Amino acid sequence: MTTPQLLEALTAAHEDFAETVEALAADDFLRKPPGKWNAGQHLDHIIRSVSRVAGALALPGMAQGELFGKTNEPAGTYEELVARYEQVLAGGFKATEAFLPEEAGAAQQRELPQQLRAEVARLTTRAAGYSEEQLDTLLMPHPALGKLTLRQMLYFTLGHVQHHRRLVLVGLGRGRLGGWLSP
Repeated sequence: MTTPQLLEALTAAHEDFAETVEALAADDFLRKPPGKWNAGQHLDHIIRSVSRVAGALALPGMAQGELFGKTNEPAGTYEELVARYEQVLAGGFKATEAFLPEEAGAAQQRELPQQLRAEVARLTTRAAGYSEEQLDTLLMPHPALGKLTLRQMLYFTLGHVQHHRRLVLVGLGRGRLGGWLSP
């Protein structure tokens, strides 16, 4: 996937999630299956995740390489990254403290989607400033997957929002939990 295609897919997937949450009835937005997050908490988690990636992309490429390293290994495909993450989830990985959401109330049903849109715009603007080569060689740490290329981190970000949208729908009895969606 080229950078423009990836950035378009990121924007569309996050917009789809924001619209899904905005369209929920208030009681569905607040519904929290036992031991799970409500829709607002899923949205807060995604905002935290996107914000971290966007923040890291604010570093110039040279600093990015010095801080986290570089690789000459191929980045792999979106599907390979998703399969790797599904394996980690199957092993019991849970969100680390920095990514745990706050409680979400009814007032946040309109606020959180706007925050998400702003973070995604920041992310895509910053990612667009990297060359295809930089996306495939510069590394960034992921709490479950270790060091990923910037492209792999963007792949993760794309799959991650689709995964959480599906979790929201499953929690409401409107979907089924399966593999992640293709971009």
